[in-house]
Amino acid sequence: MTTPVALFDYELPKEFIAQAPMEPRDHSKLMILDRHLVTVKHRRFFEIVDYLQTGDVLVFNNTKVFKARLMVGEMEIFLLRERDGLWEALARPGRKLKVGLVLDVGAWNAMPLRAVVKQKNDDGTALLDFGVSKEEVLKLCEAHGEVPIPPYVEKTPSAMENYQTVYAKTTGAVAAPTAGFHFTNGLLETIRQKGVQLEFVTLHVGLGTFLPVKTATLEEHKMHAEFVEIDQGTAERINTAKQEGRRIIAVGTTVVRTLEAVTRLRQGFVRQAEVRPYSGDVNIFITPGFDFKIVDAMITNFHLPKSTLLALVSAFAGREFVLEAYELAKKNAYRFYSFGDAMFIF
Repeated sequence: MTTPVALFDYELPKEFIAQAPMEPRDHSKLMILDRHLVTVKHRRFFEIVDYLQTGDVLVFNNTKVFKARLMVGEMEIFLLRERDGLWEALARPGRKLKVGLVLDVGAWNAMPLRAVVKQKNDDGTALLDFGVSKEEVLKLCEAHGEVPIPPYVEKTPSAMENYQTVYAKTTGAVAAPTAGFHFTNGLLETIRQKGVQLEFVTLHVGLGTFLPVKTATLEEHKMHAEFVEIDQGTAERINTAKQEGRRIIAVGTTVVRTLEAVTRLRQGFVRQAEVRPYSGDVNIFITPGFDFKIVDAMITNFHLPKSTLLALVSAFAGREFVLEAYELAKKNAYRFYSFGDAMFIF
């Protein structure tokens, strides 16, 4: 049995696409979805505190976006991620990239930096060799790069901080985990004071964020791989909370994918799901019918039609309920996509 991608389509007039973050961030709109009672409520994001319970575990993605867009003459190079000393990248126009081409990408520490095109891939990406460490390339990007904003955002944010979460820490993403945009330092402190446990994992958001599902069915879509890291202590604390019956709340689809991808069933008299420490790539594609083993609730934004993210949210809350909520959001002037408003689904 296959699932047509068209089932996850909806119409969204351009004026609903948010072009800048809300100020203050925690004053964005918040739609509360109870997937068990199938009810909807409308709040402001700072009121999320009223829906959190003492003992809940909020899990955040602490990835940090780097300035991944580099201009080389009239060509734009979009760095995606580093693997085994080579950088996966997109170029525009891509036809100008030839294997063996040497790109003068800028200078760092008064030394010119060049990248050699080592390979071109069928998916339109290329592998570049800068001949220096990952850290040196990131410093080059910080000095000469531009913020890698999504294609539906018309103007580059005036400051890099406008495209980061307040808790961003580990550099490596080319897109922000946007569900986290709604949190301020003050709101995080209020949540802590309520007795909610805060935990952090890393998923470096990558190429797939900008790629729509182009196949006719979900089953035909090839999911992109992204780097994930969760340490021993974090995994143990999440497992303890799960065993004690406390809620695990994912802040964003990246956290949902991280937790569910690194989960295994522990063998024994009773088979129980547990999160394991992990550092490496994952390419989990969550679609309707998926058995969620760790995540009990999630905070997420409103996603693009026919996207893997909308399929994930539909898997969690039910496709018809989610699409009905999207229509209700339009009627109530919610803002969509990266800088838009949020949902809390439990």
